[in-house]
Amino acid sequence: MYGDPGLPPDFVSLPYANPNAPKGGRIVFGNTGGFDSLNPFVQKGTTPWQLRYWGYESLMGRSWDEPFTLYGLLAESIRTAPDRSWVEFTLRPEARFSDGAPVTVEDVIWSYETLGTKGHLRYRGLWSKIASIQPTGPRSLRIEFSEQDRELALLAGMRPILQKAQWEGRDFSESALPDIPIGTGAYVVSDYDPGRFVILKRDPAYWGADLPFRRGTMNIDELRVDFFGDDTVKFEAFKAGELTAIYEFNADKWDTQYGFPAVLRGDVVKSEIPNEKPSGITGLVMNTRRAPFDDWRVREALITAFNFDFINGTVTGGTQPRISSYFSGSELSMQPGPAQGAVRDLLLTHSDDLLPGALDGYDLPASDGTARNRKGLRRARNLLKQAGWTVQDGTLRNARGEPFEFTVLLRQGSREMQTVIDLYAPALNRLGIEIQVETVDNAQYVQREASYDFDMTPYRRDLSLSPGNEQKYYWGSDGVDTPGTRNLMGAQNPAIDAMIDTMLAATSREDFLAAVRALDRLLITGRYVIPFWSYDVGRIAHIRQLRYPQDRLPIYGADPRGFLPYVWWYQED
Repeated sequence: MYGDPGLPPDFVSLPYANPNAPKGGRIVFGNTGGFDSLNPFVQKGTTPWQLRYWGYESLMGRSWDEPFTLYGLLAESIRTAPDRSWVEFTLRPEARFSDGAPVTVEDVIWSYETLGTKGHLRYRGLWSKIASIQPTGPRSLRIEFSEQDRELALLAGMRPILQKAQWEGRDFSESALPDIPIGTGAYVVSDYDPGRFVILKRDPAYWGADLPFRRGTMNIDELRVDFFGDDTVKFEAFKAGELTAIYEFNADKWDTQYGFPAVLRGDVVKSEIPNEKPSGITGLVMNTRRAPFDDWRVREALITAFNFDFINGTVTGGTQPRISSYFSGSELSMQPGPAQGAVRDLLLTHSDDLLPGALDGYDLPASDGTARNRKGLRRARNLLKQAGWTVQDGTLRNARGEPFEFTVLLRQGSREMQTVIDLYAPALNRLGIEIQVETVDNAQYVQREASYDFDMTPYRRDLSLSPGNEQKYYWGSDGVDTPGTRNLMGAQNPAIDAMIDTMLAATSREDFLAAVRALDRLLITGRYVIPFWSYDVGRIAHIRQLRYPQDRLPIYGADPRGFLPYVWWYQED
């Protein structure tokens, strides 16, 4: 995106891979919930989230040690205009689908159009920005873009390539469970039992095994995902040896509940993987499409009433730091205090769309250190009063006499989140607010989330060091009422849209950085989410036979999209 790639043209392998890693072994992971589809590229159904990363490839591949840098994968070469108005790809002659068929220009063009018109919403944004896509030779094609956006040339290299012939005469968007898309990746689905397990095996004829980009990766022979009703049952399965690797996101649990016999014997190893990526946002998202969450003062009151220090201490032991903004913990994060320089200039062009704190500085409300948080509740009560809510006969009501009550939508098995709500509810009750919890199964939750049928729900958005067009999908105004976007909070602010556009049009790293820092201010002062704690270290417990290059970790750390199982291998003592 800016400057030159970090690796030379003759690189041997990715810097965080072991090019001499042995092949073999198996890993058994655990997911909660279930699945009713094995097509991860359509809106219909629920698929194992890992599927689209393990079995499918794109024209270019991402290095998890370099933000904004891609290398050729299915494509052997890439050409683009100085202004990025078009990009041309030439396919590798050896590129093959898992059934042995060659990857053709026709497959690429069909994949872009099909995913852009019938695929999951995450793939449709790019298609609307393509003016034309045409073959330029037996193995080459050119994509012309309809708008100025320097990231589009990179995005165009990241769409999964599927096989056109598989879907001749069939409706791609209505695929049934057995209709597993044929991919080009190292793994293929070999067996499954609906809702119970999925098994993928490494393709011994995988076309890309000798590519430098793939050398030392995709080393495990078999990847299995078992499904459980909740995290507690999944953890017990790991302790019993039914799973061989597990991510742990609770620092207190990591410190206090991983002393079971297999760990003490050394059969299970606890690995901590540092990273340099942004915190992202984790917490409870408020649906601003609905009253009273459409009032920023109400949202600020609910954030203030959330006794973070007490709840964090109870749930995580107080060891995980608080998220202070969407890009906190990275160079992209907004700087403390008033906005200055280029960031201030960008914000001032949209002064009418700014909420308090965007220009002058904003810190999340801090509790007073006590369990009851009286100071915080007094401030919350004053904010609610300013918004027209007063206590009448013990119940908080508006001018029309309507009570302040709302429901938190939870996915079945969300025990930790239920604990958070149980600790939060008493503070809301003292304010006169009635809070209820509605727990639904995985299928219902996916449907309710996609249709924005909730007041408040748990929320997690991982953010990268190379934010781009996905930011429109997360909190852009376009499609805010279109079912299935990831803009769960219903953010609809012209200033946010403008900062994303400025970020995408930036031609220098400095301009890009200023736009992201301004965007960060708008998001956190939007008060859309009650922030929780960040996951500053990746925690993976695994059997001792699973190894990874400990001396060359990627800057993205334990990101599951590029670390485990990609650069791991199985090796007996």
